[in-house]
Amino acid sequence: MSALIIAVLSTALVLALWRVLRDRRALRRLDQAIRERKPLNGDRAALDRRWDRLRLAANELIAEAQQLRKASSSQVGQLEATLGSLQEGVLLVDDGNRVLLANQAFQAIFPRAKNVLNQRLELVLHSAAFLGYVGEVRAGKNAPQHEIEFIDGDHSIWVEVTGTLVTPHDGNAGPWALFVLHDITRQKKLESIRKDFVANVSHELRTPLSIIKGYVETLVDGHRDMPLEDRDRFLHTIQRHAERLHSLLEDLLALSRLESVNPGLHRESASLAELLGGLVEDIRGRPAAREHRISLTVDPAIGRLLLDPLKVTQVCENLLDNALKYTPRGSQIEVNARLKNGEAEVCIRDNGPGIPAADLPHLFERFYRVDKGRSREKGGTGLGLSIVKHIVQLHGGRVWAESEPGKGAAFYFTVPQQGGEEKS
Repeated sequence: MSALIIAVLSTALVLALWRVLRDRRALRRLDQAIRERKPLNGDRAALDRRWDRLRLAANELIAEAQQLRKASSSQVGQLEATLGSLQEGVLLVDDGNRVLLANQAFQAIFPRAKNVLNQRLELVLHSAAFLGYVGEVRAGKNAPQHEIEFIDGDHSIWVEVTGTLVTPHDGNAGPWALFVLHDITRQKKLESIRKDFVANVSHELRTPLSIIKGYVETLVDGHRDMPLEDRDRFLHTIQRHAERLHSLLEDLLALSRLESVNPGLHRESASLAELLGGLVEDIRGRPAAREHRISLTVDPAIGRLLLDPLKVTQVCENLLDNALKYTPRGSQIEVNARLKNGEAEVCIRDNGPGIPAADLPHLFERFYRVDKGRSREKGGTGLGLSIVKHIVQLHGGRVWAESEPGKGAAFYFTVPQQGGEEKS
């Protein structure tokens, strides 16, 4: 009897273990099917009706999830097709701040943001101001356009951002957030340049005007009792600063004309050798150049060029004037022109004190001076090199400077053999 009981219990235990193993295997298959979002086929080994109902219910949920995913992908695809060609950057994030869409313009604004899809927004754009704006949009606050600065390495990117909420296709998930980003970095830079330009012009005009005003007031109040030599000195000072004002205004007008839609460039076929030769002879005859040694070398292969002779002469004259001003008496100034890569490359080199490396990138900016006090003392307006840059670019050429402190400076500019387009 006991043996029979043991046999029955053993059989029941084996059946129970078999069912447990069968159910565990079925549960693993169900878990894998849900993870892979694939329907689960019937299992002949699992004849339990409750299990079969569970399997069918899971398959229905998997099919519904696939349909929702397709609908969501279709919605994102439609948005991408609609917004992908816009010039403004478009960014779409889900309720968990994961990126669903970023068009090509967004990639152009933020070139360092690579493979942004499905990444969290905090990892794509490192800006507390932008994330704060995202929070305002999600909270439904009145969030108009915001100007936000993004620091990208050693420079800034300014964007004008507008955000709104978008209801997903299924309507069950939290709302998505759509942001349109307009790149205003160039406008901000131009605005900064304009402010600096106005400030610099005001400063440059204020100094001579204040001096002229002070001397004129002194003459008006005391010219009857003033010694003749003091009166002459005052008048010469007024004349000198009036001439400086005139030069500054002339340079400002010249720069304005060069930056206008019609800069007045009159090209004609001209010999660079004849142009430089005549200019060097004229410079040699000036009192400021009598103790300088000026040499000229022109490669005969250059031939004739299509250029504006008056404006190219102005370029060379400005560069030669700088060399005369900032080199001591008896210095050597070399003017060389050679043919290189289809361009005539002109170099004006001196053996003066040179220019610090930190100043070289800024030499062609308006009102930039290496030695401000010395430049004003010699009558410079701070616009000569900026005019040089604009004229050379109008000819389709390039301009740059090379120097080492104590070893002189060399200014280069190029003119294409054929008339080129403006380069930036």
